[in-house]
Amino acid sequence: MAVVDETADFAALIRELKDRSGLSYGVLAKRLHMSTSTLHRYCNGDAVPTEYAPVERFARLCKATPDELVEAHRRWILADGARQRERKSAATAAATATEAITGVTEAATAATPEADLPSAAPEPTPGTTPSPAPEPAVPATAPRNRRRTALFAAAAVAVVLAATALVPRLVSGDGGGDRKQEAGSVTSTGRGTPSSSTSAKSTSSPSASASPSGSASPSGSATAKSEESASPSAKSGGAADVAAAVPLTVTTRPYAWESPCGQTYLVDRAAAKVPPPPTEQDAPSWVSALGAVSAGSQYLELTVQGTGQDTVVLQSLNVRVVDSGAPPAWNVYEMGYIGVGCGGGVPTHSFGIGLDSVRPVATPKSGQTGLPYKVSESEPEVLYITAAAASHDVRWYLELAWSSGTRNGVLRIDDQGKPFRTSGMSGRPQYGYSLDDSEWVPHQAG
Repeated sequence: MAVVDETADFAALIRELKDRSGLSYGVLAKRLHMSTSTLHRYCNGDAVPTEYAPVERFARLCKATPDELVEAHRRWILADGARQRERKSAATAAATATEAITGVTEAATAATPEADLPSAAPEPTPGTTPSPAPEPAVPATAPRNRRRTALFAAAAVAVVLAATALVPRLVSGDGGGDRKQEAGSVTSTGRGTPSSSTSAKSTSSPSASASPSGSASPSGSATAKSEESASPSAKSGGAADVAAAVPLTVTTRPYAWESPCGQTYLVDRAAAKVPPPPTEQDAPSWVSALGAVSAGSQYLELTVQGTGQDTVVLQSLNVRVVDSGAPPAWNVYEMGYIGVGCGGGVPTHSFGIGLDSVRPVATPKSGQTGLPYKVSESEPEVLYITAAAASHDVRWYLELAWSSGTRNGVLRIDDQGKPFRTSGMSGRPQYGYSLDDSEWVPHQAG
């Protein structure tokens, strides 16, 4: 089965990273804040994490290279998708079995003749002594009908139990502490997915947009709007038909870090009122709580995957600027610790955007090949975007143009319905966090 192969491929990479690290299951589990048994199940292929965050933390603890991080993400996407499909199949089988038992019971009841039931005694005539009612005659076929009904019902119950028993086996072992959705990540799609739901809104134009919502925090999620080219079916069917026709999903992490040392935020608070730097997975909550703005640059991670067997071609990635002004006069806080070095590389499919330009464009980094790329359900792509601003405070979003066969459209990628915001920080006071003093101290970047 596909779910076995994809889960086994994912587990094989996890085991390889673990064995190479030289760390024990106990040490890794403690650092990942999960049970040792849960980590065992991930490495053995008995379970798949419900979100990517623990996989990324695991890979980084095991000193995975940038290419290995990309591969771990790809294999997790495939394994998680296969698990979701298998769970839906089991749920459908259980529902079918429930309908079967209802039908069998009704048929068995209808098959019991009225003659099998005792007849009511006649009403006595007034003024007369009623004679004893005769014993009701029970036809010889009655016991057989009752036995047949009981056998049908028992068989149907057995079918239901067999079907529903599959569900716990498919969804168990995801790790109790790892069930929360990764903050700062939401899947944008033209149809419903496990991590998000799509609500389509009709518009007066032939195009329609689908805007999914997820449980991620407001500052740490992205919204994508699909605008498929006008067609007879889109015009007659409305927004629901257009949303169903979008053949890809985009999962956006708007507060990913290329490296802690390179990530800074503008915050309108004094250093004494700013909490310590968060970990990367907690950055969206930290940003939201403080109203922080990405300073100098913003690093986005976009995972693009087809939703069916058809290949989808990613034609172009365009930048749209909503507003541009002077950077706010706030303090700058660096996420790295003073005196602690950071490492990092440039993964494939990386793009740079100069937001200070009159017309910013997404340009491939380090001589890499740019779009078009091809994606499908089994072959996702991860795109990394670094948007830099030095002298402006810019609100912006992306538009991803796609085509699949005779269909084509544009997917809007933003921060949960709002533009991304990236600001310059030149001349602003800068602070770094001192582990020795456990406080923010004035610090010059670099």
